[in-house]
Amino acid sequence: MIKNYITDVEGIKVGHAQNFEAMTGCTVIICEDGAVGGVDVRGSAPGTRETDLFKSENMVEEIHAIVISGGSAFGLASSNGVMKYLEEKGVGLDVGVTKVPIVASAVLFDLWIGDSTIRPDENMGYEAAKNSSIENVEIGNVGAGTGATVGKALGPNSCMKSGLGSASIIVGDLVVSAIVVVNAVGDIFKDGIQIAGPIVDGKIKSTMDLMKVGYETRFTNTNTTIAVVATNGILTKPQANKMAQVAHDGMARAIKPVHTMMDGDTIFAMSTGKVKADINLVSQLAAEVLETAIKGIEYSII
Repeated sequence: MIKNYITDVEGIKVGHAQNFEAMTGCTVIICEDGAVGGVDVRGSAPGTRETDLFKSENMVEEIHAIVISGGSAFGLASSNGVMKYLEEKGVGLDVGVTKVPIVASAVLFDLWIGDSTIRPDENMGYEAAKNSSIENVEIGNVGAGTGATVGKALGPNSCMKSGLGSASIIVGDLVVSAIVVVNAVGDIFKDGIQIAGPIVDGKIKSTMDLMKVGYETRFTNTNTTIAVVATNGILTKPQANKMAQVAHDGMARAIKPVHTMMDGDTIFAMSTGKVKADINLVSQLAAEVLETAIKGIEYSII
């Protein structure tokens, strides 16, 4: 039965850990058997780890986990805990003397919303990995979504609460899923209607309209939407990169403005390689399912 969650892809586990007092957390997407990976970074303020290994000319073909974390650049430390967990389980790239877990990650800025002195660290990353399950269906204010917000053009007093979303599409034996944490400077649209953005006098304002009249942004370099799109389709590394690239179309259909100089928008791709698949179909489904996951988050006034 479809869970409408990225764990619909066989072999994918998801785990979360968070600190609600500090309003931050991390989310880990694990494939212990290894998955062919890809990445596409479109935002101009990213914070990432191990993204170079996804280049087609580089040696490593498979990854074992992707971490989405709050805490800005400090949150990259949570990946160390995921590596520790996987090493203890004997999961990783066999280099003879040991197995090295291949863990990529991207971070979002949530330091302003809670306690900026508390960030996801190695211990929280380990906890998230330990909590990972193929049955996980948690969304909203969980994991890396704990401190996520949107519509930040007019500053922290006008934005709306966001979170973590996920969705799946199944076509025959092919499964394509997405998990996303939306922490955008921009607004959220569903079926052409704006459902989230800056709040002024109880009403949602348009960031694009504010930009057109020359407003001064108050949220420089403090935003990012991070997603993982996964499939059981058989993909090469170049094809996984293409899947991540096209998936940004789904982000662009749901978020406006998107890929700004103030965002670090990043999409990872994972292929578990179980069924034959047409890359054109897979990539278009990835865009569709990511759009659905973004729209499915419950956005609320803080």
